[in-house]
Amino acid sequence: MSGTALMDMADSRDTAALSDRERELGAILKAYSDVTDRLKVAHERLNEEVSRLREELRRKNEELRRRDRLAALGEMAAGLAHEIRNPLGGIALYSSMLEREVAELPKAHQAASRISSGVRTLDRLVSDILDFAQEDHLEKQAVTLGAILADVEDGLCPWADQLKAAIRIDDASRNISLMCDAGKMKQVLLNLMLNGLQAAGSGGWVRLSARHCAGDDTQPDGVEIEILDSGKGIPAESLDRIFNPFFTTKSTGTGLGLAIVHRIIEAHGGTIRAMNSAEGGAKFVVWLTE
Repeated sequence: MSGTALMDMADSRDTAALSDRERELGAILKAYSDVTDRLKVAHERLNEEVSRLREELRRKNEELRRRDRLAALGEMAAGLAHEIRNPLGGIALYSSMLEREVAELPKAHQAASRISSGVRTLDRLVSDILDFAQEDHLEKQAVTLGAILADVEDGLCPWADQLKAAIRIDDASRNISLMCDAGKMKQVLLNLMLNGLQAAGSGGWVRLSARHCAGDDTQPDGVEIEILDSGKGIPAESLDRIFNPFFTTKSTGTGLGLAIVHRIIEAHGGTIRAMNSAEGGAKFVVWLTE
């Protein structure tokens, strides 16, 4: 065999060996790249989970601080309400007696009537404060939303007639079942829908719809109830304070209605959120565990 042939064979073996090493190196690099990509994806998911947990922790801490503040405020308000109610009863008694005594004196009778009206206003405020301060003892039972809404509609009809506003309830929502305290939920929906009617005004409407929601990592399966109105919406500066006790955007009222609603929903283990809808009105979203 000539020297040239021997050299060609050596070169061929070197080329084959080099190709094997290149393939091995390529496989190693590909495996390294795959591992790096998987690590990158895992790192991104871990960062997302850490961010989610931090946000959840922040919300839970805010809720805890809010509950502590409300508990302290509730205790103080309850004490004041009890102290006020005792003399208030005496004032109410004597003002009604005075009204009868001066029935024949128009100016005096008008003054006595104003005193009685003021006493009744204060008595309602005291009742609201005590309602807000008391601890909720729920009597949960399986009930359809329609059964609750029947009572709610009865209570709203006079207001709807007076305000010339419409009540709209999604028919399919009536068949949704809930595990709740029916009386408390009636109070919640009556309050939210009455607020909607008052915000909507003449020619406006308030609408209720509900649906079953599948759970996720943050909450189990539940029912979502949405109350939407055609009013002007909630001022942006009020959204964060809308459920605070004694806060109100109305010219009248105690500012305890939505605070009581929030407390009732929390007692059920649910959540309530306030926002403005794309349609322009206010929207309240209640979520309850099934």
